[in-house]
Amino acid sequence: MSEPALDPLAVFRLDGRVAIVTGASSGLGDRFARVLHAAGATVVVAARRADRLAALVDELPGAHAVAADLSREDDRDRLVDEALERFGAVHVLVNNAGIGHKVAVEDEELDDFRAAMELNVTAVWHLSKRCAPSMIAAGGGTIVNVASMLGHVGATPVKQAHYCASKGAVINLTRELALQWARKGITVNALCPGWFPSEMTAGMDTDEGSQRFIAANTPIPRMGHAHELDGALLLLASPAGSFITGQSLIVDGGWTAR
Repeated sequence: MSEPALDPLAVFRLDGRVAIVTGASSGLGDRFARVLHAAGATVVVAARRADRLAALVDELPGAHAVAADLSREDDRDRLVDEALERFGAVHVLVNNAGIGHKVAVEDEELDDFRAAMELNVTAVWHLSKRCAPSMIAAGGGTIVNVASMLGHVGATPVKQAHYCASKGAVINLTRELALQWARKGITVNALCPGWFPSEMTAGMDTDEGSQRFIAANTPIPRMGHAHELDGALLLLASPAGSFITGQSLIVDGGWTAR
């Protein structure tokens, strides 16, 4: 009897799995939802802008949208409850929702710092905690926390202490969740993009000064393209990454290698 043909790409498939993607109404979150769907997952997308979510799920057969403000505890609970009620399980969680803006520390308001920590960190912890029981019951699952290269290094001259602090917290939260759940079948990793076009970097892709700054400081001298995160996302979300946990996968064109 001949052995089956080698198919290295099969381990990147997500057929039969339910994936929640937060912050899916634009930018990287929209792309992440499309990639997981293309890999076979049933996708539940969440964000505040219901109209954009509706347009997205119209293009992703079988997908489901939940309009939610993920800075709110009750909305986070509702998202997970609705996914479980509709599909029976959650196998993949992509914690992508986040906020950040340029502001010097002396001009930052305390309430704005707190808001960033609530969405960028507390929501990651809370959604992971809520999804974990379903993953354990299903025999395992994957959590991908979208952090940033700025969780590893400072951002100045792009001043945003709240963002750097929150993304650094996400990276170490990722390590701790990975350790607590490794023997329960859940892998937890952080995906850390560098400079990519998104709502938070709006205008940088067309501003000549920003482009010079990025080109001068990035070994691959440009911003990333959205599709250049596809492989990293699928590695961490799929069975292809089954022996990877507690890690930060930095996709930054070499910015942090210096």
